[in-house]
Amino acid sequence: MCGIIGYVGPQNAVPVLVEGLKKLEYRGYDSAGIAVIKEGQIQVKRVKGKIRDLEDCLKDSVLEGSCGLGHTRWATHGRPSEENAHPHRDCSGTLVVVHNGIIENYLPLREKLQAEGHTFVTETDTEVIAHLVERRFEGSLEEAVRKALPELQGAYAVAIISAGDPDKVVVAKSGPPAVVGLGKDEFFISSDINPILSHTSRVVFLEDREIAILERGGVRYVDFDGRPIGKTEDQLSWTPLMIEKKGFKHFMLKEIFEQPQVVRDTLQGRISQGSGKVYLDETGLDAVALQEIQRVVIIACGTSYHAGLVGKYFIESLALIPVAVEYASEFRYQDLMLDKKILVVVISQSGETADSLAALRATKKSGALTLAISNVVNSSIPREAGAVLYTHAGPEIGVAATKTFSAQLAALSLLALFLAQIKGRMDDESSLPIVQDLLRVPHQMERFLADSRRLEDLAQRFLVFSHFLYLGRWVSFPVALEGALKLKEISYVHAEGYAGGEMKHGPIALIDEKMPTLAVIPRDRAYDKMMSNISEVKARLGYVLAVAFDNDQEIARHVDEVIRVPSVNSLLSPFLTILPLQLFAYYVAARKGADVDQPRNLAKSVTVE
Repeated sequence: MCGIIGYVGPQNAVPVLVEGLKKLEYRGYDSAGIAVIKEGQIQVKRVKGKIRDLEDCLKDSVLEGSCGLGHTRWATHGRPSEENAHPHRDCSGTLVVVHNGIIENYLPLREKLQAEGHTFVTETDTEVIAHLVERRFEGSLEEAVRKALPELQGAYAVAIISAGDPDKVVVAKSGPPAVVGLGKDEFFISSDINPILSHTSRVVFLEDREIAILERGGVRYVDFDGRPIGKTEDQLSWTPLMIEKKGFKHFMLKEIFEQPQVVRDTLQGRISQGSGKVYLDETGLDAVALQEIQRVVIIACGTSYHAGLVGKYFIESLALIPVAVEYASEFRYQDLMLDKKILVVVISQSGETADSLAALRATKKSGALTLAISNVVNSSIPREAGAVLYTHAGPEIGVAATKTFSAQLAALSLLALFLAQIKGRMDDESSLPIVQDLLRVPHQMERFLADSRRLEDLAQRFLVFSHFLYLGRWVSFPVALEGALKLKEISYVHAEGYAGGEMKHGPIALIDEKMPTLAVIPRDRAYDKMMSNISEVKARLGYVLAVAFDNDQEIARHVDEVIRVPSVNSLLSPFLTILPLQLFAYYVAARKGADVDQPRNLAKSVTVE
């Protein structure tokens, strides 16, 4: 999930590129760089770190030029470092590339190019693009790019400049987004429209297998075969905030549909599909100290707390380490019994949640190891924790958390696997099946979302109800809690989430035909017990709406309505079962006319106690 920016025009490109990177920083956190052409030479500045680190690097620089590229990176191939930061050079240093995506066949390409005499200086997949274009370059940059593209397998948005063909940026798209900005005698390329808006409202969106050639005189478009194509120019009349909705009525709905990519992005670069090994080097976790860990304590609030409850099952099932999950607002008032053999994990989307920050500060005094899981780089909790595992959800505008919940589940699954491997509870052979299941989850989420519109009609039938009961067991219990929270947050309808076995200890007294029950019941170790709970609800005239696996042939005979999700490894089922509950809450709220993105009395980041 990297960000690219490019410029051709009369201005000094450097400030344009840097300001653009600031607006793209949510797409990449670990390194950044720019390159410009001046007097037939390419000048490059790169840093490991954030955009502010790049700005510091440029303070004493005379770097300038009217054509250039910028990049902010989230590592996939190659660990964060200055040498792995983009832009990447060819052997001659006269051509540079920035890239968003993954080149799947980079290893055989790299070996082939090395055999031909090309020298590689980075660990990245992107560097092969520079050498492939170099090999094809005969004076025309766009021709060299076009001839190199057929050798690439994967997804990419790539932008390239060359001192041998100056005042030109060539862009090719196959997967990730690329937007061309059309200014007055100046032209831009970016991963999204935010960096462009301050310069122009005229844009062209590239489609897959299209190439744009940006020059001083204008922009030309060709397909991958070199045939000229006509493109429609869009005139943007929206504000940047509105544009981020990408055609969705509400940010919340857009963010629900972003979840497959969010999970994919959070996993990417940290997990090996071939070996099953998890790499969390960038977190700062001390592997030696983790080997001595005897207990894990997870601290969080709200949706992050529910993610932490799922994380408890992940860690206990895979790493065999006991886990306690605590509300941050209560934890700080306890008599803390912590020491250096305990790992404390603080989860906060914003990294600024006041109760969680206070709990972290109290924890640090005990000598326990601390890890932050956060979506906002360099926020307070990550800064103060001993280690940090960033999620890659991007900015979440909707107040009711959706995609950040899934991102936190992805981060916690990585942590569970990492701890299992560090503690010797799982080797590569035993890790590989669960890793492969995990890597398939985003695709299965996409399958459900592609056919989820029936939930809109389903929600219409439930607008008359004022109370709901959500039930789940084992790993589905936190999903029931989160589903109930979503309905309460945005529709102002009373809903309670319970562990299925606790229903008989009170909530069963409320069950009648006026209070529907939403049962989360994937095929897992608690399935038979949940079926018993459903029978108890039906015996009291309760209406049951079940979320179940698509291969469950039995469930329909016992409930009133079934929402089916793709079947997955039961431990990973929350990634799938949460989706219909989020959409159900959304459609109920939208049909009621509620302010879905800004529900009353709530704020996105709770920074007061």
